[in-house]
Amino acid sequence: MKCLKIGALLFLIVACAPIRVNYDYDKTTAFSSYKTYNYYADMDTGLSELDTKRLLDAIDSTMTSKGLTLVENPDFFIDISSSEFQQQQRNTVGVGVGGGGGNVGGGISIGIPVGQAQVNRQITIDFVDENKKQLFWQAVTETKIAPNATPEKREALFNAVAQKVLASYPPEI
Repeated sequence: MKCLKIGALLFLIVACAPIRVNYDYDKTTAFSSYKTYNYYADMDTGLSELDTKRLLDAIDSTMTSKGLTLVENPDFFIDISSSEFQQQQRNTVGVGVGGGGGNVGGGISIGIPVGQAQVNRQITIDFVDENKKQLFWQAVTETKIAPNATPEKREALFNAVAQKVLASYPPEI
């Protein structure tokens, strides 16, 4: 019961952070021919080593549930890259001073930022057929991140990202 409560809490936390995903793919690809995958050995994810492991574990779990297998000589390779950026501040408080009399008026107003800037991470996942030397599927996801998140929250976030990203693989053509 305790695990269920923790799982529900983690799901709620992750559900509050929207994960936006954009997909693109080659319409001529026969997706049913791809049954095995692996990752590029020289992949630079832009994540910490621990976060990279969390993301790869989440992708492996989701790919296994879709019937795909991680092997040494795969049908396709996965390449992952990411970048972190701060979203512009949207919340401000305006302070103004003004005065006037007769037919003359004047004033000064400034906006003071409230709160902290939101940190977002964009993760790009490419599926590449090395035999054809061609990218055949791509997902670009963007989500808010908490730089000081606990390992459990990070794991839950990467699980949610992997599930959301791979929900539309293979695409319905």
